Amino acid sequence: MSLLLEQLIEAFQVLPGVGRKTAQRMAYHVLERGRDGGRRLAGVLAEAVERIGHCSQCRDFSETEVCALCAGAGRDRQQLCVVETPADRLAIETATGYRGLYFVLQGRLSPLDGIGPRELGLDLLARRLEGGEVAEMIVATSATVEGEATAHYLAQLARQHGVRPSRLAQGLPLGGELEYVDRGTLSHAFGSRAEMKD
Repeated sequence: MSLLLEQLIEAFQVLPGVGRKTAQRMAYHVLERGRDGGRRLAGVLAEAVERIGHCSQCRDFSETEVCALCAGAGRDRQQLCVVETPADRLAIETATGYRGLYFVLQGRLSPLDGIGPRELGLDLLARRLEGGEVAEMIVATSATVEGEATAHYLAQLARQHGVRPSRLAQGLPLGGELEYVDRGTLSHAFGSRAEMKD
């Protein structure tokens, strides 16, 4: 195998979930049938890596200092939804009617991986909360051990700044049947049950 082909295969392996065999198939496809697509991918990838940074207010990906969402006048600035990733922000934005602002952690607390409050930009979040503009901070982290630890830390941070923390509801999936729900989810849903309204 040529050295350049080997380097191409290794380059594809930097993508999440792409192992040696998948990277090899991608490299062969680009060279056999997709050279124009490969040139386009290389150009857009190089431009994106150079031009896309982080919004100075929410830390989401942006080509400008402040992203369009943060700069927009039609958002409720009293609500701030804290998410782990840009993909989480996009999911909430497209699936709900939420009209507040966001803060993207770009991860979650994980001391074993060297990810602490500083890496998540929590100093920037604290400064945002100090301004007095935010009344409610909606914590939308995952239901993993790290996500729960991050949620607990965020709730404490919010309370320190006089902001009411709230957490996304967790439990049974819509349309799910009890016999197929895992024990942990069912236990959590049962323990956090709420009164039924008329």
